Amino acid sequence: MMNAHHRSLPESWHCQPGLTGLRLSLPVSRREALRLGLFSTAGLLLAEKRAWGATPAQAAAPTAAGSPRVAAGARPATAKSVIQIFLWGGMSHNDTWDPKPESGYDYMGQFPKAISTNVDGIQLGELFPNLAKQADKYSLIRSMTHRNNGHETAAYLMQTAHAPGERLAYPSVGAVFALFKSKDYQGIIPPYVVLTRPQGRFSEEGFLGPKLKPFATGSDPNAARFEVEGVVSRGITDARQKARRELLERMDTLGQALAGHPEVAASEAAKQQAYDLILGQGREVFDLAKEKPELRDRYGRHTFGQDCLAARRLVEAGVPYIVINYPGGWDTHSNHFATMRRQCPQLDQGLAALLADLHERGLLASTLVWCCGEFGRGPKVDWQPPWNGGRNHWGNVFTALVAGGGFRGGQVVGASDAKAEEVKDRPVYPVDLLGSIYALSGIDARAPLPHPLGLEARVLPAEAEGAKSAGLLTEIM
Repeated sequence: MMNAHHRSLPESWHCQPGLTGLRLSLPVSRREALRLGLFSTAGLLLAEKRAWGATPAQAAAPTAAGSPRVAAGARPATAKSVIQIFLWGGMSHNDTWDPKPESGYDYMGQFPKAISTNVDGIQLGELFPNLAKQADKYSLIRSMTHRNNGHETAAYLMQTAHAPGERLAYPSVGAVFALFKSKDYQGIIPPYVVLTRPQGRFSEEGFLGPKLKPFATGSDPNAARFEVEGVVSRGITDARQKARRELLERMDTLGQALAGHPEVAASEAAKQQAYDLILGQGREVFDLAKEKPELRDRYGRHTFGQDCLAARRLVEAGVPYIVINYPGGWDTHSNHFATMRRQCPQLDQGLAALLADLHERGLLASTLVWCCGEFGRGPKVDWQPPWNGGRNHWGNVFTALVAGGGFRGGQVVGASDAKAEEVKDRPVYPVDLLGSIYALSGIDARAPLPHPLGLEARVLPAEAEGAKSAGLLTEIM
């Protein structure tokens, strides 16, 4: 039985008419495919060679609706990879990156203090001493707004910039990157990776289809062995995995008999790519044991900290888009302050270490990092039962952190009012944030997207289509 967390192979895994005349759908995981021998020459000869065996560029190629195009010389692309840290559930801006110590107990609750950073004039909540030392490396957007308070709809809005409820289900920014960047990406690991599980608030690939779903690692990078789904087999040693491969090759008499046939050669290349992911370079990227123990300690020996370390290794492997879905989430209607006291230090440690590590390795200039949730939390604490000191959904104003990839550090964009309830200055809408990320990555925000029915669709909506916009973040680009 296939594990519920396994990612199924692309829908194009079908048997082709040919030697057998069969056409068989195979709704199995990559790991199950290996177990069944579908990566043998005979198995892949029956499989459609443009599926997992295709190059990432081929797998993400658009349909007849049009080819992706990048920005036509508007600005040079500075971001080669993007790390998105999604604080799903919505992290409070009051307690974190937009503190208002003068607003009083009903707004600041148990964390009334603000602390200074290494940039004059920028303060953070008291639970972020490590990020306070790195403020010169990131900028804070304290005027994010969309006024949407639903988890699913706000998450869709923040990760597509398209209004929920339209006739089309648009792809997330990660799927768009996978589509546009695959032609230049030749890595073994898929171009769009999620650590560790998709959020499930909406379909990340949208109408682009399952080929552009994120590769979800599953498991826990802080465990003794990071058992990446479809890459590291639970309970099976590398030696046993290699022995299975050798046995499979000896049994592949059809492949041996048809050696030199072009279809056999294609399937052999696909098989090699699969094994490179499981036993070769792909596997190496996820092996955090190769890092020095003191560096792992610096990131934090917790799931989020090791997620950040794994993300840095994926950047080094050239993966275009990496998402860290914060483990546990930030939906703090109740037990808010206890959750913040537990999670903020982990977020502070892991994110600060990631920014410092990228900078020290010379990678921050080419790696764009952005961190926020789908919205903020209610500025005024809800002390009434059953919440007993919780914060509710708040899309009127909240904060996002951006760093690297062409974004300047040590800046604050926009401002909220005295109690962090509304935008006071320079609103920033989802289309402005995502448009800036696309611009720094060399993706044309008005480029067409290949819809399977040939319908007109573009990366981002325009103001003429009803999208609220106050302009790109040129002040920090």
